[in-house]
Amino acid sequence: MVQVTSTNRRGALRTGAGLAAGAALASGCGAGPAAPPGATASASPGSARPPAVRAPAAPAPRAYPGLPAQITHGPRTRPQVALTFHGQGDPALARALLTAAERQGARLTVLAVGDWLEEHPDLARRILDGGHDLGNHTQRHIAVNALSESAARREITDCADRLKRLTGSIGAWFRPSRAPAASPLVTRLARAAGYPHVLSYDVDSLDHTRPGAAAVTRTVLAGVRNGSVVSLHFGFPDTVAALPDVLTELGRRGLRAVTTTELLS
Repeated sequence: MVQVTSTNRRGALRTGAGLAAGAALASGCGAGPAAPPGATASASPGSARPPAVRAPAAPAPRAYPGLPAQITHGPRTRPQVALTFHGQGDPALARALLTAAERQGARLTVLAVGDWLEEHPDLARRILDGGHDLGNHTQRHIAVNALSESAARREITDCADRLKRLTGSIGAWFRPSRAPAASPLVTRLARAAGYPHVLSYDVDSLDHTRPGAAAVTRTVLAGVRNGSVVSLHFGFPDTVAALPDVLTELGRRGLRAVTTTELLS
C-alpha cells in the first residue's frame, strides 16, 4: 500500500497552486492591443492566415448491447479501471488533477455540472483535449431523484444543452447528482435525452468527506479491482494529493486507468 506523506501532499498542493498562478498570468496576457475603430488589419506578403479550424465534436453517447441501463462496473476480465470525477469546484484544482493524471498516462471520465461549465467553459475543451471522457452531471447538482418529472428533465437537458453548445455533443455519459444511482424516472428521462445508460460506480472514494489524502488512497485501493468504476471529485485538495499514489499503486497491480468508454469497449 502506498503511504501518502505530508511531504508529497504539500508537493501536490504546490503543483496545483503553481498551475493556478500560471493560468492567472496567462489570462492576463492579451494578443496585443485592439485595432482602433474602423481600422483594417493588414498582412505582410506571404503571411496570409490559414482558415480557422474548428475542434471536432466530442464523442456522443452510445449504447452497449447486453449492458444494463444503469452501469456500475466494466468487465471483470480485463485489468482496467475507470476513475470518474464529479466535475465541479475550483478550476485550478481541476487543471492540476488533469495534469497529474496525464503525467502518469491515465485517462479519466469527468461528469460535469452544467452551471460549473457556464462559469468555466474552457474546461470542457481542456478535458477533451487531454483524451478524457466528458459527460453530464445535471445542471445545478441538486438531488435530481427527488425532483418532479419536469424539474428533473430540465436538470438533465439543460446540462446536455450546455455541453452541446461547448463541444458539439451532449456528452458521452450521464450520472445523477446527489445519489449513487438514478431512480427509474431519472433513468427514463436520461434515455429520452439521449443517454442509453446511466453511469454509476462500485467504488466510492469518499473524498468529498475530506478525510485526508492518505485515507482517499486507502479507500480507493481497498475496493478497486478489474473493471471497477471509482467515484471521485474535482475541487478537493486531498484528491489531487492522493491521485499520483493511487495511479502508482494501480500500475503496480497491473491495472490501467482508462476512460469509461474504453473500459466498456
